[in-house]
Amino acid sequence: MAAAAEPEQIEKFLDGLKYDDKGLVVAIAQDVDTGAILMQGFADRTAVRSTITKRQATFFSRSRQAQWTKGETSGNFISVKSIHLDCDKDSLIYLGVPDGPTCHTGAHTCYYSQVDGDDGAAAVEGGGKHGQEEALTTLYELEETIQKRRTEAVKEGDKPSWTRKLLDNPELLCKKIREEAGELCETLENDEGKERAASEMADVLYHSMVLLNLQGVGMEDVLAKLRGRFGTSGVEEKANRPPKSKQAHRTG
Repeated sequence: MAAAAEPEQIEKFLDGLKYDDKGLVVAIAQDVDTGAILMQGFADRTAVRSTITKRQATFFSRSRQAQWTKGETSGNFISVKSIHLDCDKDSLIYLGVPDGPTCHTGAHTCYYSQVDGDDGAAAVEGGGKHGQEEALTTLYELEETIQKRRTEAVKEGDKPSWTRKLLDNPELLCKKIREEAGELCETLENDEGKERAASEMADVLYHSMVLLNLQGVGMEDVLAKLRGRFGTSGVEEKANRPPKSKQAHRTG
């Protein structure tokens, strides 16, 4: 449902929702780039209408019995890019971009406690740790693992992990990225099949993410760039890129 939709279209959509006995539907906010579930609330007809027209995630507070827009107090709004309806028409997803932490505790997402982890009871009691038990998709779990390898101390006499070797040796890292990219191209040139192509692409992604870690770039930054290119031709996008800066090759 687009913000520019005619009022009649919006009202027809709102008429079709299956509200509960309190006039509410479930409303879930999801990060458009990371896929993270940010929060879950409820929305009445007015809150859904406001979300559609103003493109800010808006809910209905059952405790205060009032409409509220996420961020109206904290400033951490969720800018809604699209809205999705489930098959039963009683639940919505607000797919958007958070301006900051979504949870009132300061966590990126309200879902930062893993109940089937080492201590599920602690999670129920509010003992989850921000950033350590957050529900992560595959790429973000890998990103977190790479960061852990970078910060963990290597004990004297222990062999460093492959990731740590790459982090400590940018020359080796760049060599591996070029090598893996070449092998990915060979899967097409030599008709090596889907499984081989997927395997080589996994290698390219992994090594590239190690490089991004060294440069302080997150996958969220990359995905935001990709999202910004939707609807823009590749030729036009490349022509509008700023010129490359001539910086000294990093060796540390």
